[in-house]
Amino acid sequence: MKRLQTYNNLKVTLSAIIIVLAFSCKSSKSVIASGEASNKLSAKQVIKEHQKSDANFKTMNARVAIDLIQGEKEQGHTFSLRVEKDKVIWLSASLGMARMMITPEKVRFYNKLDNEYFDGDYKLLSDFVGVDLDFMKVQNILLGQAIYNLKDEPHQVAVNANSYALSPKDQNALLELFYLINPSHFKMDSLQLFQQLKKRILQVDYQSYQEVDKQVLPQNIRIVAVEDRDEVAITMEFKSVALNGEVRFPFKIPKGYKEIVIK
Repeated sequence: MKRLQTYNNLKVTLSAIIIVLAFSCKSSKSVIASGEASNKLSAKQVIKEHQKSDANFKTMNARVAIDLIQGEKEQGHTFSLRVEKDKVIWLSASLGMARMMITPEKVRFYNKLDNEYFDGDYKLLSDFVGVDLDFMKVQNILLGQAIYNLKDEPHQVAVNANSYALSPKDQNALLELFYLINPSHFKMDSLQLFQQLKKRILQVDYQSYQEVDKQVLPQNIRIVAVEDRDEVAITMEFKSVALNGEVRFPFKIPKGYKEIVIK
C-alpha cells in the first residue's frame, strides 16, 4: 500500500491504536462463547443487546504485544497502553522510543529513532484504514463495539456461522459495512469494510474475549488491511491489564524533530 509504505515508521504504533484489545491477566478469565444465534431476534433486539455490552470503566492500563506482517517482512513490538475512557488513548513503545496520544481534538505522535513527529487531526488515522475516524470510532474499535451509531439508520440481520450478521438496509455504494455479533455476549466477532472502487478491504476479527473485572473485552485480535494487491496483517495480544487505577499520560515532543506533514 502506498500510504503504508510512505509511513513505515508509523505502522506498528498506528496498528495498536486502530486494532482492538485483547486481555490476559490474573484478574481476567476467558469468556466461553456458548450462545446460539437465533433467527427469532430482530435487528433492533440485536442492536439493543450490543449497545448494552459496551464495557463500563474509567481507566485502563495494559501492555500489548503486536506482530505485523507485510509481504516477507515481519516485526513485533510491545507497547504500554493507557486509556481514560472518552478522553485519552495513549501508547508508548519500550523506553519511550515512540509515543502516541490521541484525544477527541487531535492525534499526536513522535518517534525518537527517526527524530520525527506528527501533531494534527484524524486524517492520518483515517487514511490508514480508509474510513473517516474520530476519537469515539477509534475507542469503539478498541472495545469491540460498532463504529457507527446503529440507531442512525435501519439495519437488517441474518444468522451467519452462529453470529448475527448486521448491516445497513441501504448500503453505501462507496463503502459496504458488516458487523458480525456474538450471540453469547453481543460484542463483535468481526468488523468488515469494503471499498470496491478503491479496491480496499479492512477486516478486524475478534477471535476471543475475556472477562476483566466483570467487563467483557476482546482477548485475541487479527486485522487484515488490503489495498489493491498489497496486504498487511496484524495480530495483538495483551499480556496484562488493570482497570480503574490511576493513570498518567506523559507526552512532550522533543525539540529539533522533523514534522510529518500529511498532504
